[in-house]
Amino acid sequence: MHMTVDGQIVLPRNVQEKLRMTPDAEVEFIEENERFYLVNRSTVSQQSYRFRKLRGIATVKMPTDEIMSLTRGES
Repeated sequence: MHMTVDGQIVLPRNVQEKLRMTPDAEVEFIEENERFYLVNRSTVSQQSYRFRKLRGIATVKMPTDEIMSLTRGES
């Protein structure tokens, strides 16, 4: 794959088909665990997109049960 001086790339046809992309599709790159993923925003629900965007950004290394106990004021 080649990137132009303007930063544009042409996705192979098979990738476009798998992502169900059309010429007017809204796309976004999401970084997760030092990898980038291309997401077709036109086919992803807004709620699912919001959760995916937040995935992996927690700074506390606690299990969810412990976090919920702290939130509820349980010791």
